[in-house]
Amino acid sequence: MDAFFAAVEQRDTPEWRDRPVIVGAPPDRRGVVSTCSYEARKFGVRSAMPSREAFRRCPQAVFVQPDIERYEKVSQQVFAILTRFAPLVEPVSIDEAFLDVSSTRRLFGCGQEIAAKLRSAIRAELQLTASVGIAHNKFLAKLASEHAKPDGLFVVPSERGALLAFLGALEVGALWGVGKVTGETLRQAGFNTVADIQQSDQSVLNRLLGENLATHLRALSLGEDSRPVEMKIEEKSVSKEHTFPHDCSDRAVVRETLKDLVDEAGRRLRLSGHYASVGRIKLRWADFKTITRQAPFNAPACDDFTLRELALRLFDIERLVKPVRLIGFGVSGLCAERQRQPSLFETTPAENLERREKLCRTVDSINAKIGHCAVKRIMPDNKTTLLLR
Repeated sequence: MDAFFAAVEQRDTPEWRDRPVIVGAPPDRRGVVSTCSYEARKFGVRSAMPSREAFRRCPQAVFVQPDIERYEKVSQQVFAILTRFAPLVEPVSIDEAFLDVSSTRRLFGCGQEIAAKLRSAIRAELQLTASVGIAHNKFLAKLASEHAKPDGLFVVPSERGALLAFLGALEVGALWGVGKVTGETLRQAGFNTVADIQQSDQSVLNRLLGENLATHLRALSLGEDSRPVEMKIEEKSVSKEHTFPHDCSDRAVVRETLKDLVDEAGRRLRLSGHYASVGRIKLRWADFKTITRQAPFNAPACDDFTLRELALRLFDIERLVKPVRLIGFGVSGLCAERQRQPSLFETTPAENLERREKLCRTVDSINAKIGHCAVKRIMPDNKTTLLLR
């Protein structure tokens, strides 16, 4: 989807069409740009840019705070259209997906015809635009979709010579796996374009990057990617962060904020149907230095009580050496079932864990029906009170 969040805002507020729209933190607060319309990008505004810098570059822009719930509903409508044209749809994010159309070409035509039809359906039914890349594998299709933006369609050449020429003209940063550090390593060694990778000696790349990464990048440079389109991608972690409007030195305020983040991460974890094996906190100081602390749970868990206990234990042993800019909490090591065999170090009986989980899911259900955070858990001194707001 093209500038998805901003495009939804422009669609739903007609007077913002053809105007620069920036979705993210307001320019008078600390925060960053989530995304922006193409009208704003002409002024050099981009995702992850501080909102204050975005305002400096484009003061005439409309700043809108993200409405994730609304964007998710529109995303569901987009994916409903995609599934009409392909049985295999792999979500990459809220606004991006891979489609394997091998089995539907008899129904809808070649890849280019299918792409044109789904783009037309999205425009007609949702009044939004999408860019589509067409190729015989995921890596090439992703490159093609970027080449097509905005509101375009691009087919990667299938003839090998033309394919290698198309790839060879790109900078090395276009290859998956080439980040800032790897890119700088390659450029210092004289590898500036994908053609340089194509023409290199494999042993030279191995010494420079290690055999695994070198082999991976060499294959991509030749247009080779064997990964299939997969229906379901397992979530590997769940996290939630908060950036304070002003650097915070009040330990009690930071601690209370952490509790709220834990509850939100717990709600999302339960919604995903998973249990977590590891919990972690994240602290970013005023000078942007960031630390993380993590520890395993005695047994996989998803209830807020267990998550809070670990989060606060990690936080309480940490000294706030500087004012805090950001606090975060996350869980990882997700699994579909909780370990039933108790650990030797288990301090909470299994039946209590089940009661905790059941209570948390009940609160989730109530909040879903009558409003987010209508019921809030208060847990002072290991006791539990439910506050109905």
